[in-house]
Amino acid sequence: MTTARRDGGPDGLDPITLEIVRNQLEGVAEEMGQVLVRSASSPNIKERRDCSTALFDADGRMVAQAEHIPVHLGAMPQAVDAIRDREPQPGDVFVLNDPFAGGTHLPDVTLVSPVAPRGRILGYAVSRAHHADVGGSTPGSMPAGATEIHQEGLRIPGVRLVREGDLDEDVLELLLANVRNPDERRADLRAQLAANDRAEERVGELVDERGAADLEAAFDAVVAYSRERIVAELEAFPDGTYEARDALEGDGVTDEDVPIAATVTIDGATVSVDFAGTADQVEGNMNAPPAVAASAVYFVVRSVTDPEIPPNHGCYEPIEIDVPEGSVLNPRPPAAVVGGNVETSQRVTDVVFSAFAAAVPDRVPAQSQGTMNNLVVGSRAADGFTYYETIGGGLGARPSADGIDGVQVGMTNTLNTPVEALETEYPLRVERYALRPDSGGDGEFRGGLGLERAVTVETDAVVSLLTERRRTRPAGANGGDPGAVGHNLLDGREVPAKTTESVPAGTTITVLTPGGGGYGDPADRDPAARERDRLDEKSS
Repeated sequence: MTTARRDGGPDGLDPITLEIVRNQLEGVAEEMGQVLVRSASSPNIKERRDCSTALFDADGRMVAQAEHIPVHLGAMPQAVDAIRDREPQPGDVFVLNDPFAGGTHLPDVTLVSPVAPRGRILGYAVSRAHHADVGGSTPGSMPAGATEIHQEGLRIPGVRLVREGDLDEDVLELLLANVRNPDERRADLRAQLAANDRAEERVGELVDERGAADLEAAFDAVVAYSRERIVAELEAFPDGTYEARDALEGDGVTDEDVPIAATVTIDGATVSVDFAGTADQVEGNMNAPPAVAASAVYFVVRSVTDPEIPPNHGCYEPIEIDVPEGSVLNPRPPAAVVGGNVETSQRVTDVVFSAFAAAVPDRVPAQSQGTMNNLVVGSRAADGFTYYETIGGGLGARPSADGIDGVQVGMTNTLNTPVEALETEYPLRVERYALRPDSGGDGEFRGGLGLERAVTVETDAVVSLLTERRRTRPAGANGGDPGAVGHNLLDGREVPAKTTESVPAGTTITVLTPGGGGYGDPADRDPAARERDRLDEKSS
């Protein structure tokens, strides 16, 4: 194998070998994800796949990721940096979830393991999974009215869960004593440990095949290859400064709009994104750590450039991000943040997409549903349960195609919980699960339809909803109409976008999710497409 330059240049690695190694590294990350999903206990991980895995080099650069959750993956480098500062040793595994020390929000628990198959650290294996409960004031650890992070669950700065190959039972016992459903949490943590162990095994095989020095050189080459391709894309964009604004619909404490502003500057091969003008941090839980804002920016840049570019650290290098300290996107502790990861990230995505639309309109769709529609149902009983779901909605219409109906959009990439699994695992009954007719915006290309999900609880429970786009419609583009807003109902009674309520057995929770915006003048829609729309509406 020809060795690449250690300065990151890929020219010393022939294209065939580069492609082989790149696929091998991505295969490691994907296999980590498979092990995690297959070994997990909670439906949120094994059914919805609310988890992500990636492989980093010894310098903390992501070299390969599985195709998982954008908000997880884009924020992972900060978690690795936090653990590298703690002098990890071969055989260690660190656990963390602290949003102010490398995490995103408390339910996302991250394990970081040095990968040292021959006793020398070559990189890090990382798995991040949304645990259905990590303590706090409400089952599911996503209280709508939280005003400080301590109400949202157990806060874990990077600590050793495994030390030199031995599980620290005292640390594990401490963690499990502070969460609901400790047996499920234990099983999910062990699934993450297994995923990280698989990375060490597979990287060891690559060392046997190629040698440690050549593998490290390949890390450089893979990163440099992605950087060169993303730079080529950005250089073709028109230089300029482009601005956009939008707002969150309250912070969970008040209903006042929370402005999000972004200024995108394209200058040759670099992109800078400045969030000056964004609201100061809020009392409620819609604050988001800077890693979340960064992950949204990375996602948008990847979306408007060639999707075939391998996603790794090289894609991030030409991007500069400035987030004002003390803002809703860079809050000071002990700010509540649980909604920032799931909802604020979506609005940041919308705003940065809107700014790029002024530069490259043919690469940006109309607005999608712009929310994850977080639904949490749980019991306070000693043998209670915690169910968590994000519910899909409409994808915005694209410049040359309709949007997609009932899918996860933006910063999430999960599946739904199948009805059979939901009713088997929890005291819940699904009453209705269907597309919402007419919820997508009209246009030359129609926005995707939202969903209706109605679930009845069969025991007394606590319901938490963290949602957006309940009063502001997802915008159309180029003359297209906006999509429909969403609605949250408890027994037919409309409740706020962000709410936590105790409900009696027999209560039905209905979530109607937003549709995507349309693209282009509706008068220009193809007649054959109009006829399909009519038949679809009739069948609904």
